[in-house]
Formats: sequence, C-alpha cells, structure tokens
Amino acid sequence: MIWIDLEHKLPTDTDIPGWTAWTTQKWQAWLAKSQNLADQLKIMEQQGLRAQRNALIDANSTHWGALKNWLLRLSGGRCWFTGAKDICSYYDVEHFRPKKEAKDDIAGSTRDGYWWLAFDYMNYRLCGTVPNRTKGGWFPLRTGSLCSTYTAPCEASETAYLLDPIDEDDVALIAYDHQGKVVPAPGCSDWDRDRVAITAKRLKLNEHVPLTEARMKIWNKVNTLVDDFIKAQFSCVPGPNPAAKEKMKNIRSRLRELTHPNAELASVAWCSLKARNITILTPLAA
Repeated sequence: MIWIDLEHKLPTDTDIPGWTAWTTQKWQAWLAKSQNLADQLKIMEQQGLRAQRNALIDANSTHWGALKNWLLRLSGGRCWFTGAKDICSYYDVEHFRPKKEAKDDIAGSTRDGYWWLAFDYMNYRLCGTVPNRTKGGWFPLRTGSLCSTYTAPCEASETAYLLDPIDEDDVALIAYDHQGKVVPAPGCSDWDRDRVAITAKRLKLNEHVPLTEARMKIWNKVNTLVDDFIKAQFSCVPGPNPAAKEKMKNIRSRLRELTHPNAELASVAWCSLKARNITILTPLAA
C-alpha cells in the first residue's frame, strides 16, 4: 500500500509527472456535474426511488472514469493498495466507501451504501483489478462504531477495518515478510493487527500468487545486494580497496532506486533492507 496525498492534489496541478493538467474551467465543469448528479440522487432518495438512484450511479460511471488517468499518475502508474504496476489489465477507479450497498462480514449485515459520495472524488482510489473485484461492496465497521448516513454524515468518525491509502497512518501499519506476505508493522496494537488482516483478506493482498511472487523477487533482490555490500565492505578492512568502494557505491545506488518512493513495491524493498539490521543508506539531503 502506498500513501497518496489526495487531499492536496487536483487535476489542475501542473507538477504531476505524465499528467496533462486540466484547465480550471474543465475542473469546475466536472465538479458542477458531480453536484448536479448528487442533487438528482438526493431527490430520488427522498422519493424512495432507490433502484432508480442506483441506476443513475451506474449510468454515469464515465464521470469518475474521467479521473482515472489522473489518479494513476498520482501513484506513478501503481495500484494504491498494492504498490504494483499492472500492465496487462485495466485499473479501476474504486469507491473506498461503497456507493450502492455496504457489506459487513464482521456484523454479518448489509446496509445502504454511501451513495452521496458516488461522485465525490475524495472517495476515489486507484485500484488494480484483483483487489477491486474482491473488495467489491465490503466495508466492515468495528462493533459499536458510528455509521455515516446521508442525513447524519460522519465518515471521519467511523471506525473502519479497511486501511485507506490516503491516510498516512493507515499505510504505516503495513509491512511485508520474506514470503512476500502483508503482515502488521512492528508495534501494531491488536486492533490494528485485525485491520491489517481484514484488509489483506478483503483485497486479496496475500492470496494473489503473482503479487506475492513479485514481492518475494524484490525482497530477495535487496537481500542479494546487501550480501554483496557486506562482502565488499569486508574486503576494505585490511586497507583501501578502490574497486570494492566503487562496488559499494553502485550497490547503494541500486538500493536507492529500489526503495525510492516512486519505485514499484518500494515498501517491500524497505522492509527487506530493515530486516537485515544493517545501515547502508543514509537520508539524502533535502
């Protein structure tokens, strides 16, 4: 999972790599249509026309689809939930809070969805096909949690199980092991460990074999580089060894590439490096 600072990003931004910024007029037109659609949904809800309300949401999927490339560029072409690139299938604009119905396997119930957020871009997440299809309408809440509704909205006060890529604290709860599996980060509380487990289950973060294999490759690649670094470092003990020093420099450069925030599965690379308990990289100057 990678953190996306969605709160401070807009399609009009000119500093997003690979993205052709929208004009202010185009963005305002998108927002105006969102408001118009939300108003229509509100009227249908008030009239008890829930089927028609949901049909209107489905009929306007191209509206949120217009933001897919922007959401993709925000992550450098990576799924926000896995940190992986998926060049062989379509990405989806995922509604973090489900738009038509919300299923809760913890409570064993299904409630109405967060339809009023269907056209709110702050509810959108860029998601690979596998995690999006398996997540579907699942959005479990902790027992006793407040539950947001249109008439009493309180999304920020809900105690949700699923970890959110736009919440930096949530992202920090995830770590990885040598088998390429998602595990709770060290020091997690019991509640946070449950959240990590439910998130991994609902998004199939550990069950999708190609994903865990890709993580293992990154983990092992870092491991090999660390082994090579230690050997080169050891060969410098008797005295100056320019060849070994150059090799150490090259290994550091490669490790910086693998752990760079924009690199695919960078968080896995960091976990592998930390697991070796050796200081190789130092923070770069700002």
